[in-house]
Amino acid sequence: MQKVLARAGLGSRRKLEARIEAGEIRVDGTVAELGTTVGEGSLVELDGRRWRIATQPTDHRTLIYHKPEGEITTRSDPEGRRTVFDRLPKLDSGRWIAVGRLDINTAGLLILTTDGELAHRMMHPSGQVDREYLCRIRGSVDDAQIRRLLEGVELDDGPARFSDVVAGEVTGGHSWYTVALMEGRQREVRRLWEAVGAQVARLKRVRFGPVFLPARVRQRQFEELPAADHRVLREDVGLPARAVELVLEPATGGD
Repeated sequence: MQKVLARAGLGSRRKLEARIEAGEIRVDGTVAELGTTVGEGSLVELDGRRWRIATQPTDHRTLIYHKPEGEITTRSDPEGRRTVFDRLPKLDSGRWIAVGRLDINTAGLLILTTDGELAHRMMHPSGQVDREYLCRIRGSVDDAQIRRLLEGVELDDGPARFSDVVAGEVTGGHSWYTVALMEGRQREVRRLWEAVGAQVARLKRVRFGPVFLPARVRQRQFEELPAADHRVLREDVGLPARAVELVLEPATGGD
C-alpha cells in the first residue's frame, strides 16, 4: 500500500509506514496495518481525503548491455569498483533492475529493465527461461564428462545440469563449448564444469531467453529494446503484453 501512496506523491514510503503504524490510514473502512495490501477498487482514507485504487497501463524500458569482465552487477560497491549501473541512462522515475547477475569475471549479455514484474518472472525457475553461455575450457573434455553435465551433478546447493552442450573448436590448448541451463544460481556454470574436473578460463553469456547479444553491441555499450520487443518478453513468460500499475483516483461522493 505505501508503495502506491508514495508513487501518488503522498509522502515517502518511510513516512507513510510511520503513519500506518500510527493508525492514520484506513483501507475499506478499517485502520491499515503494515503489510496491508490494496487492489483495484480499494478505498483509501488519509487526512480527511478519500481515494479509490484504479489501474492504468504503464510503459517500461528494457536495455541489453554488453558487460565486460571486471564490472560488478550491483548498484554500489564499498571497494569502489565500477558497476554496470554506472554506464546506464538516467531515469526520470523508477530504476533499472538487472535480470539475473553476472559475476565480476563473467562477460556478456545483461538485460536491465524498469519492469519489476518482468524481471521477477524471467529470473524465477517457474518462468522456464533458459540462458546460454560461451565457455572456454582449459584442456580437453571427454564424453563421460559431458554426459555427467547433461544428466546432472550434485552441487553444494542442490542438483544441477546443463540442458544442452554443443562442442566448438579446440584452439591453443583450450576447448570451446556453448552450454544452456534453466537456472541462474550463483556461479552455476563455473561450478558445473568444476564438478566434473574441468576449469573455465573464460565465460560469456550470449543469450537470455529469446534475447541474443548482438555483435554490434560492443563491450560497455547498451542498446534499448523497442516497446514491441518488451511486450514480447512479457508474453513469453505468461504476462499481459502491457504492464499495469495501481494509481489513486479521488473518490466521488457516492463511493
